[in-house]
Amino acid sequence: MEPSAVLVPIAVLGGVGLAFGGLIALANRFLRVWEDPRVDGTADRLPGANCGACGFAGCRAFAEALVEGKVQPAGCTVASPDAREEIAGYLGVDAGQAQKRVARLLCAGGSHVALQRARYRGLATCAAAAAVSSGGKACSWGCLGLADCERACDFDAIAMSRFGLPQVDPDLCTACGDCVVACPKDLFTLMPVEHRLLVQCKSQLEGDDAEAVCRVACTACGKCAMDAPGVVEIRGGLAVVDYDRIAAATPAATLRCPTGAIVWLATDRQPLDASPALAGSAS
Repeated sequence: MEPSAVLVPIAVLGGVGLAFGGLIALANRFLRVWEDPRVDGTADRLPGANCGACGFAGCRAFAEALVEGKVQPAGCTVASPDAREEIAGYLGVDAGQAQKRVARLLCAGGSHVALQRARYRGLATCAAAAAVSSGGKACSWGCLGLADCERACDFDAIAMSRFGLPQVDPDLCTACGDCVVACPKDLFTLMPVEHRLLVQCKSQLEGDDAEAVCRVACTACGKCAMDAPGVVEIRGGLAVVDYDRIAAATPAATLRCPTGAIVWLATDRQPLDASPALAGSAS
């Protein structure tokens, strides 16, 4: 075999390789998107939870927004106050203040107060139970108690009570929204921790019909609306809080509720039980 038969293909391939290498180098020079090196430093100082509570797809996206000045470090609800201050010092900005939000459960109908019309024996998840005749609970709108929300929470902020209701620890909750997505009954909502008036019911019935299936159901009696005019109204057979006027709310809105469906939240933990209707029900 003549040497040229081997050398020519090698030369051609080498030339093609050099040509493509040159094109890649030119593309890198003229098309490369510059990224502020502070993004890496900021991302390294974030928790890395990628929970989405800040409103961004992950910590990296939040770091980019921080560097661009679109948000403040306080927007990360997972980071500790010291970590936020460190990020603020690194970027030379003010840490800012964020309104802490927590997940709240819109149901108080645990096994001690809610009627069970059938026993569900399938896959032990709320999603599966909800697909089978709403899970067997007489109040078809209520919590099924199979802990999908607890399993979805990466921060251990949710624990199931002995009555099968999820309890949220405000200190651990980051308002990431995973429990909101996990609940097939749409019973979780995210709200500022300062919002202390809450209707823990999404009843689809009224009056005696509602109370017949759950002792803590909202019966749409209207007493809370009378005691908190402008803050609470009866809408579609259910007490609804106007959170644009929540500053005017007081515990008085809960005192005449015959079932305890509307509660005044404790500043640190779970709802305070202000209802005589539930006295002794936890025993």
